Amino acid sequence: MTKNSTSSTATAWTGMVPVEDTALAVTDTGGPGIPVVYLNGQFATQGYWRRVIAELGTDYRHITYDERARGRKSKRSADYSFEAAVRDVDAVLAARGVDRVLVAGWSYGAFVAAHWAARNPDRTLGTVLVEGAQPHDWLDDAMELRIRKTFRRLGLLMPLLRPTGLTPRLNAEQMADSNIELGRLARAANLAPVLDAITVPTRYVVASGNSLGSKGDEQEQIRASLDGVVLRNPHIRISAKVASNHDAILKKDAPAVAKAVREVTALPN
Repeated sequence: MTKNSTSSTATAWTGMVPVEDTALAVTDTGGPGIPVVYLNGQFATQGYWRRVIAELGTDYRHITYDERARGRKSKRSADYSFEAAVRDVDAVLAARGVDRVLVAGWSYGAFVAAHWAARNPDRTLGTVLVEGAQPHDWLDDAMELRIRKTFRRLGLLMPLLRPTGLTPRLNAEQMADSNIELGRLARAANLAPVLDAITVPTRYVVASGNSLGSKGDEQEQIRASLDGVVLRNPHIRISAKVASNHDAILKKDAPAVAKAVREVTALPN
């Protein structure tokens, strides 16, 4: 895959993209490189990708954005659903004039990337899924209660951190609802068919440690679900299992994520 076959030269740009009842803060490095759109963790910001972007350099055109009510600038919305997040990918790419793209997602963003790739095979150059989109039935009534309690506790601190852009402008109930919706989407009956439908080169990068809020070996049980995914779909492979935990993987193992991007773009498409 060559640079010129996937992207025309574009000027670097930072600004707001109107989407439905909101607007998203978008950064596009421009250039003639292979276009990559980066999809964030559930309540994270585009800044989390900076080390991966630095590793990849100018061979790629990097498009990042903050989801609804995330970061300092993206506006609030009446819709924080998963489907809204998938629609936002289309809106950002349309605004930047990009048709075919590599989608890279971390955590929640990996779920968005997997769904978008499965629905848009002709527009997807490849997919890199970092610590997310693993089909496992981890949500039950007890877990749902645990999630709601966790976000109620965190909700006391959120207003203090919001001016920094490090926490979303959602209330505790909205954050819990989003996390619970993700748990339902992650169930094997719901996610496995999405992953089985992916027809483009796809690489996973998985961590070894826990994520915020997980206990014991819960995270490793979730990761083990990928064994069946890889067996069923020849387009999907695990590129690396790294030493860091779920929350630190983009910071501590950016080279492994960049390597997975390069693996995907080196393959014929």
